[in-house]
Amino acid sequence: MARWEPDARGRLLQAAVELFDDRGYDATTAAQIAERAGLTKTTLFRHFADKREILFQGQDELVALAVGAVESAPRQSTPLEIARGSVRALCSIHIEERRDIRRRLVTILPSSAELMERAVFKRSAVTEALRSALAARIGDSRRAGVLADAAIRAYYDGYASWVASGERGSLADVVDGELDAFSAALGDALHTR
Repeated sequence: MARWEPDARGRLLQAAVELFDDRGYDATTAAQIAERAGLTKTTLFRHFADKREILFQGQDELVALAVGAVESAPRQSTPLEIARGSVRALCSIHIEERRDIRRRLVTILPSSAELMERAVFKRSAVTEALRSALAARIGDSRRAGVLADAAIRAYYDGYASWVASGERGSLADVVDGELDAFSAALGDALHTR
């Protein structure tokens, strides 16, 4: 086995998804994942605290992208435009080549309470980071909370639709459509008696 090969994190993700899909999350060990990836167990633990974290390796990047987009939005942007720019930034990390992995995760995550709990934590962390950045930018915590909740819901719902579809369209366009629909629904809900 080579001492160093590129993209250890990507290879570990691919191996973990394959094994979790074939054997189940609980029946797969960290050692099996490392072996499938052509790496040592030590290398796996150098990158991840446990096998579960392999699937959630993008959380820090998502938080940084969401916050960075809020902070770099043009001064004249409306709060909705800022939130939209933030979720568009989140879309930038999803590449077509990894869509098959994402499809497989749709069945893997619900198969384990531990994975579902971690997925909820990830979503909550990204939402809270966006809410906090929006609150600092627009000076209104309640409005920031509503925007962050709607934007992240649009991102996750749009992402699920994009992964499920066979079309090669832009994830950002799908998420934009979801955010428009949520914005309209919220407006209708607030003005309906």
